[in-house]
Amino acid sequence: MDTAKPTQGHPKGLYSLFFTEMWERFSYYGMRALLTIFLTAELATGGFGLDRSESLSIYGVFTALVYLTPILGGWFADKILGQRKSILIGGLVMAIGQFMLAASAFVDLMGDLETRKNFFYLGLGVLILGNGFFKPNISTIVGDLYDNDDPRKDGAFTIFYMGINIGAFLSPFVAGTLGEKVGWPYGYLAAGIGMLIGVLWFYGKRNTLEDIGLPPGYKEKGITKLLPKDWRDVVVYTIANVAFVFLVMFIWNNTSDLFHTIMVWVLGIAGAGFIGLSIFKGTTGSTEWTRVFVILILAFFNIVFWAGFEQAGGTFNLFAQENTDRNVSGFEIPTTWFQNINPIAIVTLAPLFSILWIKLAAKRLNPRTPVKFAMAMFIGAVAFFIMTQAQDSADAGNLVSPMWLVVVYVLLTIGELMLSPIGLSMVTKLSPGKITSIMMGVWMASFALGNYLAATLEQILTTYDFDLYPFITYLMLGSGVSLLLLSPLLNKFMKGIH
Repeated sequence: MDTAKPTQGHPKGLYSLFFTEMWERFSYYGMRALLTIFLTAELATGGFGLDRSESLSIYGVFTALVYLTPILGGWFADKILGQRKSILIGGLVMAIGQFMLAASAFVDLMGDLETRKNFFYLGLGVLILGNGFFKPNISTIVGDLYDNDDPRKDGAFTIFYMGINIGAFLSPFVAGTLGEKVGWPYGYLAAGIGMLIGVLWFYGKRNTLEDIGLPPGYKEKGITKLLPKDWRDVVVYTIANVAFVFLVMFIWNNTSDLFHTIMVWVLGIAGAGFIGLSIFKGTTGSTEWTRVFVILILAFFNIVFWAGFEQAGGTFNLFAQENTDRNVSGFEIPTTWFQNINPIAIVTLAPLFSILWIKLAAKRLNPRTPVKFAMAMFIGAVAFFIMTQAQDSADAGNLVSPMWLVVVYVLLTIGELMLSPIGLSMVTKLSPGKITSIMMGVWMASFALGNYLAATLEQILTTYDFDLYPFITYLMLGSGVSLLLLSPLLNKFMKGIH
């Protein structure tokens, strides 16, 4: 445990984790940038020739499951593996998944279309499972580098968050360009190589983490590094993850739709029961229970924020394509370039927010976590109010200036910085020690629900004759007010945690 004073900067382990996460996000966002355009690309160009709705459906299921499997990976880390082994397993499994996607894109290698599709879906399944082992556990180690009352902790997660966005910014340029311009397989290969670099970096810098993230019981025995049997476990679990996805795909392809529906419901109920039981068993005493309650309440508001924020990849993207004047001095701005505003703003603003929280803490002015969430909601409401005006102008038959979208993206990024890294930090502070990774998985599940709502909200609102952007404006405004009203109670329930 690092016990340095706030003036002494951050521990070296933070920067080891920063670059590991940067390469993992490079891998993930590189694959994501290619996913739908590869699925809809014509067969003659090496794609699958799927229609728009089918490709978006696959994309939606994939992004939802990517946020749900961390609950499983968190449990394995807490109970059996420890965070370090889980990260190594997850990284290797994801690299295998990327290489499977690359293989499915080599037309000459795989033969007929159905074989290629099956291999592609296997690759997606392997990626989903690998992400579950990787994602919650690297955030948990970041939190464990600091004491709960260390004012550097929020700043550390902001720096860590910057690593996420550097990877997200670079990957479309490298993997995306290779996939689109050179050949689909090379984009996925670049993503897979990026993931391997992340694993190798994490392995090479393992000593900077001291005794953090080791399997349960190691610290009590004075063991400060992974043992030979742990490295065997990494290999065995990596193979088992891939084999499990093969088994699931085999069963799925050889059973009826009714069986699929029953299985989805059974897994959903079992998953909810598993989470509830894990929380119940791992939480003792009123202090721990009230802190868990705070996490669950803030997770609900997290869903609201991301249901708005994730319009970026859907309705905002369509708005950029259809309603925005993208011609600047004879040059037409590609629609996808608007997606880079968020990571650019994150990389620019994250260091400033990291400094801001420490400066405010020194003056005893650092807002409590629920108030930061409320501020994020109010900024989000302003962003969607502006987006409503842009939509009204477009509905009147005008092509609007690209600056409307730029301003909205930047405002939502500021809201994101007040909520997302703070949320990660909050979960590590408030979770009972036995279930920290489980609670991080629950937090990731709130992102899954936010993403699902973002994709379905417009269709739901059409039924009730509501416009999307005004609805989200009022939803975020109401959420911000609710958080301010709840903040005295939530602060009390946090039992001294800031």
